[in-house]
Amino acid sequence: MTSLFRRLRETQELVILCGATFLVMAGQGVVSPVLPLYAKEFGVSATMVGLTLTVFALARLLVNVPAGMIADRFGRRVLLVGGPVITSIGMFGSGQADDIWELLVWRFIAGGGSAFFMSGAMIYLIDIAPAASRTRYVATNQWALSLGIALGPGIGGIVGEAYGLAAPFYVVGVLGILTAVYAGIRLPETRGTIIDETDAAPVPPVSARTFLFSRQFLLVAFVSATIFMARAGTRGTLMPLHADAELGWGPSEIGVVFMATGLLTLFTLMPSAWAADAIGRRNVMLFSALFAGLGALVVGSFTSSVGFVAGAVIMSVGTGTSGPAPAAYVADIAPPEKRGLAIAMYRSSGDVGFLAAPPLLGLLSEATSLSTALIVSGVIVAGAGVLFFVGSAGDPAAGRRPVL
Repeated sequence: MTSLFRRLRETQELVILCGATFLVMAGQGVVSPVLPLYAKEFGVSATMVGLTLTVFALARLLVNVPAGMIADRFGRRVLLVGGPVITSIGMFGSGQADDIWELLVWRFIAGGGSAFFMSGAMIYLIDIAPAASRTRYVATNQWALSLGIALGPGIGGIVGEAYGLAAPFYVVGVLGILTAVYAGIRLPETRGTIIDETDAAPVPPVSARTFLFSRQFLLVAFVSATIFMARAGTRGTLMPLHADAELGWGPSEIGVVFMATGLLTLFTLMPSAWAADAIGRRNVMLFSALFAGLGALVVGSFTSSVGFVAGAVIMSVGTGTSGPAPAAYVADIAPPEKRGLAIAMYRSSGDVGFLAAPPLLGLLSEATSLSTALIVSGVIVAGAGVLFFVGSAGDPAAGRRPVL
């Protein structure tokens, strides 16, 4: 009976956390359709408009590690409550910006708040998740994240059209305050707790440096960086350019294909999480990397509409199944007292791939061709998956029953 009550409590905390994640990500989605138009009103170039996205991502990269250290030292609730408050400040400030530089500062602040919350949410999930179903907990939160991103733009477009381009920023600011209050009331502190202790094995203390430079962590960080490379560099940069140059497609055709394939994520997250818990993180991560790489290879090798759509679908299957397993694997191998730092560094590896891939793959395509850059990116992603699969052979954390 005690075990049943504990499971009910854990499930309730998961649902509450997913609700907070949905609110935060819906808020980010709300501003996405109006942000470029809002920035353009300051009379700046397309490059400066693009910086409004870059500074947000840069803030996440810079804040991830401090956020993890704060979680380890002061607890998770500091991030779960403070993150949305900081995001709200950034969003209210963005709505009041008088020029592009002021907008960039406020966007940076909002990005830092987002990093605080998302780092805290991931660490909190790992705290409350039983080891045997850890990946499913991560996937459930990512499903809430994806749903928020999907629904947010529609709301933002309607609000911006009806009340002006600054209005969505105020909506997000209010959502952030509500999220902070919600998390503060409903989510208890989990720092120092270990759920499902029967699944845990005693481990000697490990320094942060030793862990971060361990073979296990470096391999999973490399996989994460290449998956984000596929999302931002291959899918987000090369594929639209390829569709324009080779197929003569416009924004509407490209958008429809990306929207349809993007929806696959909502249907692949939970099956991939079940597979990672049932047959091992290692197998799922290899599958994800191979499919993401294969998708890029197909797009780069065929100059037809069928080839583009097929490659986009294959890549979406790969990237759509890639989220839960690596995060759960990092939690499996991380010392409990370094859990916050481990998750933060894992998130940072993805952010590095997200920031670096678009310009680097763009330079490669200019030096060679779009097709060559697509094929190279596919080989890198697939190769990272194979390297992890071989390098983690015999690792109990990659197997069916993870060991902390």
